[in-house]
Amino acid sequence: MTDGGDRDCARSSTAAIPDILAPDLSVVFCGLNPALSAVRDGHNFSNPSNRFWLVLHLAGFTPRLLRADEECELLRYGLGLTTAVGRPTKSANELRTSDYLDAVPALKSKIQSFAPANLAFLGKAAYAAISLRAKIEWGRQPDGFADAAIWVLPNPSGLNRAFNLAQLTENYRELRSTLQSPSRTFPG
Repeated sequence: MTDGGDRDCARSSTAAIPDILAPDLSVVFCGLNPALSAVRDGHNFSNPSNRFWLVLHLAGFTPRLLRADEECELLRYGLGLTTAVGRPTKSANELRTSDYLDAVPALKSKIQSFAPANLAFLGKAAYAAISLRAKIEWGRQPDGFADAAIWVLPNPSGLNRAFNLAQLTENYRELRSTLQSPSRTFPG
């Protein structure tokens, strides 16, 4: 993973919630869309019921449990954040297939510009709409998106009761184990 210690946290003042991006990251995690609570708090995955930060730590992506207000620390570990759709909602169930399809050009441009090695969709909905495939399996996908390898991981939202913490962690750990890293240590 890249050092990222000197990287500035890329924040768009026009976005509902800031992207956390830098060039050449190992993984960009792509949420479905911003939660209203994240927009209110100004940080990704800020709802206390969301398990994103805990799962990242348990799966070995971060050496310690980060808080939502420490989201820019992800860049130090070669990780980033974005959303498929920029429109905030109370629940991702409020999104339609057309919302995802309308968002493709902006997402594709962003991924091409920052060129991460992997793009991990958090939940199947966005990738199913974008790929025009009804059946999506969890894990690595056979195709790519804007030259990034695609992964589909379970959504860490507290509303996702289909996956307990251990199951979420195992799915994320599968991606972590495939990253090109000579050691499992973290930059200082």
